[in-house]
Amino acid sequence: MSNQPTLTFCAATQDVFDDVETMLGPKRRPDAIACWCLTYRLGNREAATLDAPERRQAVFDSCGRRPAPGILAYDTAGDVVGWAAVARRGAIAALADHATFPPIGDVGGDPWTIYCLRTRGGRRRRGIGQRLLEAAIDFAVGNGADVVDAYPVDLVGTVSPIFAYPGIRSMYEREGFAVAGTAGAVPGGPGRVAMRLSVT
Repeated sequence: MSNQPTLTFCAATQDVFDDVETMLGPKRRPDAIACWCLTYRLGNREAATLDAPERRQAVFDSCGRRPAPGILAYDTAGDVVGWAAVARRGAIAALADHATFPPIGDVGGDPWTIYCLRTRGGRRRRGIGQRLLEAAIDFAVGNGADVVDAYPVDLVGTVSPIFAYPGIRSMYEREGFAVAGTAGAVPGGPGRVAMRLSVT
């Protein structure tokens, strides 16, 4: 892809947790409830039991484990501009809902899955999301993945950022992902497809 932004990437560890919080935490009030990607990682029911400080602590603890729960993107000024959540399917509680997130291929496996791509407000439409996707694939491969799955929005054209967090089908197609079937819709939003990239 031409005119790609110049970015660097790193694992979301506790050493860079301030940047994780910038990307995932509440924007205006520290006591506000933000998603922090916990709705997926812990499942909606468990995540709903956590107040704001508990959500922050849960993500901080996750960033202390290996592999890290995702990656961060930085621009040439050193500002954090993106986040990608990527983990083994078995570590993502929401993916146990096979009606919404149908397993691809061997249901006995534990493939890596990219489930959130987030570009910082004010930095969208600059190619950061595509670069994040590339880096998330590299992160998964570096941690032993032989396949990478995803459930992006199946849509042509633009979509509100509130629904675009799984990424867009065309982004994944650019990286060589193939459609394996349909998936459940983003809550309140457009439908998704199940996609897989073989990396071996």
